[in-house]
Amino acid sequence: MPRRERVMRMSVELPLWRALAGYRVLTMLYAVGLFATAYDHFVRPWTAVGYYAVLCVWTLATLPRVASAASCTRRFLAADLAVALTGILLTPLADSHERIAGGGPTLPSIWTAGSVLAFALKGGWRWAAAASTAVAAANLAERGSPARDTVHNVILVWVASIAIGYVVEVARASERTLARALEIEAATRERERLARDIHDGVLQVLAMVQRRGAVIGGEAADLGRLAGEQEVALRTLVSGGLLPVSRVSEDAAAGAVVRAVEEPDDDGPADLRSLLAPFAAARVSLAEPGAPVPLPRAAARELAAAVGAALDNVRAHAGPDARAWILVEDEPDGIVVTVRDDGPGIPEGRLAQAEGEGRLGVAQSIRGRLRDLGGSAELISVPGQGTEVELKVPKGAARARGKAERR
Repeated sequence: MPRRERVMRMSVELPLWRALAGYRVLTMLYAVGLFATAYDHFVRPWTAVGYYAVLCVWTLATLPRVASAASCTRRFLAADLAVALTGILLTPLADSHERIAGGGPTLPSIWTAGSVLAFALKGGWRWAAAASTAVAAANLAERGSPARDTVHNVILVWVASIAIGYVVEVARASERTLARALEIEAATRERERLARDIHDGVLQVLAMVQRRGAVIGGEAADLGRLAGEQEVALRTLVSGGLLPVSRVSEDAAAGAVVRAVEEPDDDGPADLRSLLAPFAAARVSLAEPGAPVPLPRAAARELAAAVGAALDNVRAHAGPDARAWILVEDEPDGIVVTVRDDGPGIPEGRLAQAEGEGRLGVAQSIRGRLRDLGGSAELISVPGQGTEVELKVPKGAARARGKAERR
């Protein structure tokens, strides 16, 4: 059984969350150490002791919360920031005024930055700006006046958190782009593998049943006809993979996830082969290049409509048993689509007579469309030898037509 490829979930944020968890523990120990070395200078040391007890329990108990963006909820972020702000505002009650005026640290010290960084990792630079602004307001209220060192620390935290939040957003965008590319590559390879398997097995069997049924005749001929119709339907289904699939990337906490959605791109080019594939049937053969045949979407639709009009004429005038062939050629200077049938052909002067009678199927549905695209439609018919319609669209003219349609 062939190995199938799949896209693994990725997360460039995971190392950042791990670093944040380590930072919170280390800065908790640092804040407690600062308090221990300056214990004699605190006017109400038991207030600080009570706060540090809460800080240690909170930091250690919430380590699983800062393991990923999914576990770091908004409610947790709000509570975590409240712990930091409470410590800042409790500093004047626990510490002496002289130490505060002299630039002494707040009770949580640099542990507060970890709370702000959690906002940055979770919501990007906007969330980081909001959290750092709240911390800045608390620091100014704790000091009582905008001292130089306080303003310096506030600006440092504000700029650093916003920068980290922006870097996180860029990393997420890069992660989504990489995931989308890997998903498209994996889907393309799987589609090519399925197409090869179907072509080598099912389609060949159906084609053989169709040929043998036509030779045997009778009920076998009906079975062969049904097999031919199923072959065409299956071939069209396989070629349906040529249609561009739009993918939307979304962040699902554990990494970038890509999901397919049906969302046509009206501005991008269209593969002409995908628009002509539905015309293939039991009595209509389609021959096309192996590579995409890109055209502006509006031009491709008009060219496909002209081909459809030519096939309508085959069914109307050549009879239900007539066969038709569609040949697509991608030449350097333009696209050429030829529609040929094995019907009785068109008598000389019949087209002019039809136009005089007001029936403008060839004149408008085919030649008119090609003229609007800057191309041409040539019709060659010999009585008793079928009819051939050659549709030519210069690539430059089709590109200009597509731009005009978008305007």
